[in-house]
Amino acid sequence: MHKTITHLNFAKGFRGGERQTQLLIEELSEQGYFQKLLVRKKSELGKRCLGVKNLTIIEINKPYIFHLTMVRDSLLLHAHETKAAQFAFFANLVYKLPYIITRRVDNPIKDNFFNKKMYENSFTTVALSKAIENEIHKISPNINTTIIPSAYSSFTINKQNVQQINERFQNKYLIGNIGELDNSHKGQYYLIEAAKILETKYPNMHFLFLGKGKDLANYKMQAQGMNNISFEGFVHNVGDYIACMDLFVFPSLNEGLGSILFDVMQQKVPIIASNVGGIPDIIQDNFNGLLTPPKDINAIVQAIEDLYKDKQKAIKFTQNASQVIENFSKTAMCNKYTVLYKEFL
Repeated sequence: MHKTITHLNFAKGFRGGERQTQLLIEELSEQGYFQKLLVRKKSELGKRCLGVKNLTIIEINKPYIFHLTMVRDSLLLHAHETKAAQFAFFANLVYKLPYIITRRVDNPIKDNFFNKKMYENSFTTVALSKAIENEIHKISPNINTTIIPSAYSSFTINKQNVQQINERFQNKYLIGNIGELDNSHKGQYYLIEAAKILETKYPNMHFLFLGKGKDLANYKMQAQGMNNISFEGFVHNVGDYIACMDLFVFPSLNEGLGSILFDVMQQKVPIIASNVGGIPDIIQDNFNGLLTPPKDINAIVQAIEDLYKDKQKAIKFTQNASQVIENFSKTAMCNKYTVLYKEFL
């Protein structure tokens, strides 16, 4: 019998969770698994998974619950976000199919009967970090959990693109941020305020924001008149930009894990990040990066100045990060999932 996994991801856009779903599917394919992927119509994840061998991509419309028959012959369902988890729960009720949930955010879960049953009925719920696992257990101590961190993406680097970016920001100390432009989550407001303080004192510092989101217009208004900020929007060549950065700042207000940090670590860029959620699972303060309190503009400024002035400290952080980064390869992540899968297959 083929080792078949059916993945469920009905996310509208393509964010960190979808990138991780893609990485897992690609690695499982290399290991000989046959897979299905259920996505919404015109899904970016579905497009990016085209061409993966032994993968069948199935697009469905809302309401997703009307398409349970699409998975009735599956051996195991793997739900990668909340709507997918709900779908898996109903498939379990109707067809007795076992399922796994991966929960990627540390937001509180609504404590109600449906959510308790949805998580309790899963074979296991995978949390990316201890912070996420703690939130899961708040609704029920009977939920079986496993911690499996995300993986770095192994972005392809195009030397010509890197050269062009470096030429655009010639002689600049480039400070990067990558993520959804959503202040309630990613906290870029506080980094822009830090950039205001640093603009006059360090005119060679330039802040580069990659991503799109609901707060873009607000951020552009906040940065009006500043010459040390660029908003690049959503880009496909993220790796090329990371390769050009001198420093990465991640001022999140909440974060399940922050998988982009693995990609930054892999490219030996020093990191400053908020001490929230699952970030301390990745960044150990003053060992492989600096942690700052959330919403603390002065702390962000001080940390940036610290690593700007002390190049040896910045190098030490990247060297320490390099010692552990292979623990977060897509192969390492996939091998932990296959331990769970093999109990059914």
